[in-house]
Amino acid sequence: MGKSVDTVDNSLNSQLFKAQGTTLGLFAKQPLPRQVKTRLTPPLSPDQACKLYQVALEETVSRLQQTGLPLVLCYAGDRDWFATNFPEVALLAQHGADLGLRLQAATQALFEAGAGPVLLLGSDSPDLPLSLLQRALTQLQQRDAVTIPCQDGGYALIGLQRPLLQLFVDVPWSTERVLAATRECARRADLDYAEIEAWDDLDDLASLRRLVERSPQSLTARHIASELAEFAAT
Repeated sequence: MGKSVDTVDNSLNSQLFKAQGTTLGLFAKQPLPRQVKTRLTPPLSPDQACKLYQVALEETVSRLQQTGLPLVLCYAGDRDWFATNFPEVALLAQHGADLGLRLQAATQALFEAGAGPVLLLGSDSPDLPLSLLQRALTQLQQRDAVTIPCQDGGYALIGLQRPLLQLFVDVPWSTERVLAATRECARRADLDYAEIEAWDDLDDLASLRRLVERSPQSLTARHIASELAEFAAT
């Protein structure tokens, strides 16, 4: 039986302490039908949505590894699945009843392990330009927090200079008001907050089509074009 989402993974410290400093925290779920990409089912079948999620996750991990920065997978699901599929990546179990609490727990754990600044991402933007990550880090040299907005009202990345847990409180997750609520959290806390160039994520059929058009050589775009051609057609 796999460990629950709330299980604390103590393997993080021994790996992360060897690479203190700027750290990437990638939030991910174990790819299981009906548990990932549910907003795409239908029209995709649960198996198709699951495979799409897995391909996007694998591409995201591969691209983030190209930065040379320490990468930590903040995972939900069976630890063994992540350890098998990403054996070179440090693992940290997600902990909390909702996304806000899980983001808070991961942020606190990463900073306590010696990381900082921290960039938190998901796997819904597999073609996110690495140059935008660098721009976020540049902003964090002078600012408290930074986001890369998404077209759906959320964000593809949030960067923190220190553990600003208040940015994850009273946010209506999985809605078009995530970014607006985050701005308000930053305003209330009197933080020096910035947003940089917006990007896109995989939320609906239109966003799948945009990915294929925008980044046709992306592994995820190629998967969509070959395995989900009927949905990728405009």
